[in-house]
Amino acid sequence: MRMCAPVEGLLTALAVMFGTAVAFAPVPRITWEHREVQLAEFHQPGIFNYSALLLSEDKQTLYVGAREAVFAVNAFNVSQKQREAYWKVSEDKKAKCAEKGKSKQTECLNYIRVLQPLGATALYVCGTNAFQPACDHLNLTSFQFLGKNEDGKGRCPFDPAQSYTSVMVDGELYSGTSYNFLGSEPIISRNSSHSPLRTEYAIPWLNEPSFVHADWIRENPDSAEGEDDRIYFFFTEVSVEYEFVFKLVIPRVARVCKGDQGGLRTLQKKWTSFLKARLICSRPDSNLVFNVLRDIFVLRSPGLKEPVFYGVFTPQLNNVGLSAVCAYNLSTAEAVFSRGKYMQSATVEQSHTKWVRYNGAVPTPRPGACINREARAANFSSSLNLPDKTLQFVKDHPLMDDSVVPIDNRPRLIKSNVNYTQIVVDRTQALDGTVYDVMFVSTDRGALHKAISLENDVHIIEETQLFQDMEPVQTLLLASTQGRRFVYAGSNSGVVQAPVAFCGKHSTCEDCVLARDPYCVWSLATATCVALYQTNSPSRGLLQDMSGDASTCPDKIKESFRQHFFKRGSTAELRCSQKSNLARVVWKFQDGVLKAESPKYSLVGRKNLLIFNLSEGDSGVYQCLSEERVRNKTVLQVVAKHVLEVKMVSRTSAASTILATGTEGGRITPEVAKGPTQGSSPRTPAVQVTTPSSLVPTSTSCEPKIVINTVPQLHSEKTMYLKSSDNRLLMFLFLFFFVLCLCLFSYNCYKGYLPGQCLKFRSAVLLGKKQPTSDFSDCEQSVKETLVEQGSLSQQNGGQPRPALDTGYETEQDTMASRAPTDREDSQRIDDLPVRDKPFDVKCELKFADSDADGD
Repeated sequence: MRMCAPVEGLLTALAVMFGTAVAFAPVPRITWEHREVQLAEFHQPGIFNYSALLLSEDKQTLYVGAREAVFAVNAFNVSQKQREAYWKVSEDKKAKCAEKGKSKQTECLNYIRVLQPLGATALYVCGTNAFQPACDHLNLTSFQFLGKNEDGKGRCPFDPAQSYTSVMVDGELYSGTSYNFLGSEPIISRNSSHSPLRTEYAIPWLNEPSFVHADWIRENPDSAEGEDDRIYFFFTEVSVEYEFVFKLVIPRVARVCKGDQGGLRTLQKKWTSFLKARLICSRPDSNLVFNVLRDIFVLRSPGLKEPVFYGVFTPQLNNVGLSAVCAYNLSTAEAVFSRGKYMQSATVEQSHTKWVRYNGAVPTPRPGACINREARAANFSSSLNLPDKTLQFVKDHPLMDDSVVPIDNRPRLIKSNVNYTQIVVDRTQALDGTVYDVMFVSTDRGALHKAISLENDVHIIEETQLFQDMEPVQTLLLASTQGRRFVYAGSNSGVVQAPVAFCGKHSTCEDCVLARDPYCVWSLATATCVALYQTNSPSRGLLQDMSGDASTCPDKIKESFRQHFFKRGSTAELRCSQKSNLARVVWKFQDGVLKAESPKYSLVGRKNLLIFNLSEGDSGVYQCLSEERVRNKTVLQVVAKHVLEVKMVSRTSAASTILATGTEGGRITPEVAKGPTQGSSPRTPAVQVTTPSSLVPTSTSCEPKIVINTVPQLHSEKTMYLKSSDNRLLMFLFLFFFVLCLCLFSYNCYKGYLPGQCLKFRSAVLLGKKQPTSDFSDCEQSVKETLVEQGSLSQQNGGQPRPALDTGYETEQDTMASRAPTDREDSQRIDDLPVRDKPFDVKCELKFADSDADGD
């Protein structure tokens, strides 16, 4: 049995998941950060989920559908709000919703999901309405809801997280959504007062679909077949053809006819023209299949013979962040539905295949075909006249065996490390008359990629960060009005408006040409990069080359530079504001190329040059060159030029000179602006310093230069201060330690922590001063009881010592009359004392002291 594309995609996805290396499209040439571009933004405090965008018929107003609100803003500046209308959920509905297990703060609100035009004076609006979907009419004159409160079941999803799509066709809403609270009954329906239709509730018709887009394809009135208008639905669903351990999803395109009225007996109030086919988006050389459809954009243009479908795809097992863009011709899809083979269910033992190709006879008229002139000639003027055999065949065979293949059998764009979410495509003409389809693809991190196909290669012109918080882009809308083109992007936090090109940010002719942007041309008259669709200049005064050949750019009249002065031994940083991500920065010194990774030089951020341990030999001219490879050609352009001078200046002259030195992270980087520098950042500060003319370097070059000189700083301010004030510092330290030692000595002497000599000094100082009443502790009381009075040893008592009287305090007279015993006498007397009366041999208990006192 042949291996089908989905199975191949599955195997390849598994290979990628387990580490297969795949290299794809290049990085964007230029990345615009959110702070670098001026974008108009709209956000209403307390309102979130701006997921529905609609441009008015006159293209002057942009309608925005958000959570519980609809806004009208200026299409030329979305930050200017014009009107607003709120549609909130009652507390009763919130409570009932919460009883069903939903979040009252988030899910049980009214998320606007359908925002479609209903004539010139009204909008048809549907919301989830706390899991009770409802629809209403919004009057554009008063900008108020009319309160119709129509049932939104089958028109709007119950759950704000469920997928949905809708399109308004002649006042009738065609939608793809879920028909019940649980989301288990998918439906593609037409909500019409006279002829409502829907899909059959059967797995072969729809099997867990995720709806992406719906569009109305009008039939050419000059067509010989006289076909009916068709409505196309795009979605991803679980495969019904194959059965695996896990669910394999497949991208689909389905078609119904506008004039379908359903069947008379079979398929009553059901589609008789519903057919679906598989969309193929794969890379043949690697067998990589992208089987999850994210978004579809239908490109229509006066220069196109037929509409083109642009789709964003990702693999099912997308753990490596792969995304692709494939384009399909309408005729390819129509051929599958009109002449392709059908599939039928079959039971095949020991096989994962559930549906096989049907090779039997096909009834007439052809099942699933729209009523055309041939059918009318056979008296089948309506689907109500179709025979039951045809209708039963459609009911049992809604799936086509043939697949819709992309243009050139390969994707237009494959990008790694990114997840694309939405796409819009603009068709524009370059200066040479070549027409390009410019793809604007958003990411799940709030960025917008602009890409074009150049012959057999794809070129991502630029990446713009639309949202500062890097939140996913939920919807994109492209608008062209009054000679101006915009891209509107909606997210959870707000709406952003961006121009299709930032031509004015290309400051040189080389940058403008190397961008290879079909919107941008270099104007010789104004010497600026301007948008081609906005200029009225003759083509001979404009420059553009989509091959990237910048040799036609005029020679520069003058070259500006920056001059720097550094001290010997310091580190210098020379800046180079190269913007292109495809270019390589090359530094030249005295016409020689510098090696970036060396002990002497280093690159910071792959652009700025660091020079270590400066010496006089490092003085000279440094040039930053951009080396960009374009179609096997190398384009070199000078981005920045720096004149560096390293000198030693005497201390006398340095002290009398105005110093201009900046430090960054320990690196000394003095810079003095010498006029505008090509590609330099406008935020770089410029310092003007006047110095003696003897220090001005001379130049023999004929090219004009603006020179402002300065004198290098010989010593830093910290070094000069230490050298001039070291004597005062030492004196201060000496006095501080002297006072500290004196204080410590006095404190210890007062506390009695020092030897006997200091104690004598202390006793003499305290002599004659009245002492406060002592507050002895238990231990101190016991110690005092063991002390011996001076006259207690007498001849009369046989030399036996007598304890001193415990008066509770020591008087001044006792102190004066007493004699300080020597160490020898103290030792002898203490040895003669009884054991109980020896000093420090006491028990710190109050009861023993009291008993001794009582005994005396």
